[in-house]
Amino acid sequence: MTDLMNRRDLLKLAGMGVAVFVSGTTLRAGASRQKRADSFYFVQLSDTHWGFNGPNINPDSQGTLKKAVDAVNGLDEQPDFVVFTGDLTQTTDDRKIRRDRMAEFRDIVSQLRVKTVRFMPGEHDASLDRGEAYQEFFGDLHYTFDHNGVHFIVLDNVSDPTAAVGEKQLQWLQADLRQMDSDARIVVLTHRPLFDLAPEWDWATRDGAAVIDALLQHRNVTVLYGHIHQEHHHMTGHIAHHAARSLMWALPEPGSVPKKAQIPWNPAEPYMGLGFRSIKAKVTQARYDIEEFAIGSGR
Repeated sequence: MTDLMNRRDLLKLAGMGVAVFVSGTTLRAGASRQKRADSFYFVQLSDTHWGFNGPNINPDSQGTLKKAVDAVNGLDEQPDFVVFTGDLTQTTDDRKIRRDRMAEFRDIVSQLRVKTVRFMPGEHDASLDRGEAYQEFFGDLHYTFDHNGVHFIVLDNVSDPTAAVGEKQLQWLQADLRQMDSDARIVVLTHRPLFDLAPEWDWATRDGAAVIDALLQHRNVTVLYGHIHQEHHHMTGHIAHHAARSLMWALPEPGSVPKKAQIPWNPAEPYMGLGFRSIKAKVTQARYDIEEFAIGSGR
């Protein structure tokens, strides 16, 4: 198989599509991308860990990100935008290598055909220098943007090495939410889970409960995140949380093994558990259809 995937390859490799209702956990297969006036779609990629080198974990560590870029470029219809939810690069203590990796990552994703690409840091990008290098390449650690009736909030729960959002950013979030109607369509993009999924595995945000309390004042909120290297769905009250797969290695289900560890590469099922997703926003219904795509020949 070549590094480039054509349209037929992409269709063959598509994972199961699900529609996720913000107000509940109902799922259905086969999400459609047919355009309507009140809908749009975007693509989420996460945990690319550019610079990682582990042949037993991913012998194609130099290729999976490029495959994903080619796959997104090969979609029948280009998304409105693409978002990377953290851990763009593999952590390093060397300041120069850190910046070299960020420059290489930036150059690779510049090949995306979509005009708008948004980023946020993961702890591998930002925790060692509190986001100094990340900001040089990709801008603010937290910010908001609006798109076709949906308010997007990008939260930073990684540049503080204690895995906290912090009081200053929490106040910024509360001030932003006060400007929004109670039924506003809100999507939160972040890296770590905001709820205590597995704190012993660093799958939590230390002050995530305060963030969720602020968000619960709004009726239509969903959270998209990364960090745990697998698809995962969870509800806190009426807020739906959806974790995305990684493009570098998979991790076990929370609590399924005594110790968190990367799942070794399986030559019989290459790229197992790796992938990206598209999200179709149906704004009027406050509903999001999520479709998962595999990388290579994995599921």
